[in-house]
Amino acid sequence: MPNNRTVALIALSLVQLIYGFNFTFVNDVIDGSYVKPYGFILLRVAGAAVLFWIFSLFYKQEKIALKDFFTLFIAAFFGLTLNMLTFFKGFEYTTPIHASVIMIVVPIIVLVLSAIFLKERITRTKIIGVIIGFSGAIILSVYGRSAVSGDNVLLGNFLVFINAVSYSIYLIIIKKLTYKYHPFTFIKWLFLFGTLLVLPFGYSELQAVEWQNFNGYIYFSIVFVTVAGTFFTYLLNPLALATLKASTVSSFIYLQPIVAVLFALAMGSDTFDTVKGIAMVLIFGGVYLASMRPKS
Repeated sequence: MPNNRTVALIALSLVQLIYGFNFTFVNDVIDGSYVKPYGFILLRVAGAAVLFWIFSLFYKQEKIALKDFFTLFIAAFFGLTLNMLTFFKGFEYTTPIHASVIMIVVPIIVLVLSAIFLKERITRTKIIGVIIGFSGAIILSVYGRSAVSGDNVLLGNFLVFINAVSYSIYLIIIKKLTYKYHPFTFIKWLFLFGTLLVLPFGYSELQAVEWQNFNGYIYFSIVFVTVAGTFFTYLLNPLALATLKASTVSSFIYLQPIVAVLFALAMGSDTFDTVKGIAMVLIFGGVYLASMRPKS
């Protein structure tokens, strides 16, 4: 029977698989002008919040200390509100190349923050793994993306970088919460606070949605992003954090560009070549090294 660490690693791999599909579905909904970015964010966060509160009815409740509700509010701000709003807005201004490269600085930020706030041990192997994975993700992202300039690349890059920092801070905050509570206890509050914070930004855009214009694929895309891309991913990440180091969890972001390329190949919108093969080997190697448990 697999141990907790193995289950956590499988959960993280599944999260990145879902995120890889997520990009295409989100892009199709927004590019088709079915739902504007902030309206879509409100839809997915509020939808996932409803699912988490229903889910909470089926497990034993823990009492959360009053002071930890403020921590949950801060986690919702960094992990849902600032994280999603800056990424969607930044992606509107910058190019996919810049955005994807900037996003993979998350493991570097988490590694530093983990050493400072969580006192996690940074081993030489982990540093080498981060560097190898980082180089592979850069090769894959730069080689496989369009180089069309955005309206304001400097602003877009800054917003995506804020997104990366925000997500890194979120991982550190919920890692500290997993020391005290089971993830099932606090995740519903995280999304309730997230819904309230996103509401002022997305309400008007969600009101303007013309649902009668949706086809089956658009409905499926929205359901996938809400249920799989939000509910399951935000459920599995803290479960993995309860077992693994925050720096290990963040290193799995390197798998996202691999999944994105494979999905593009399956859809017939990309081709495979030697450079992409080398990049994938580097990314997998980097994740393996970064997730190794240090010797006693």
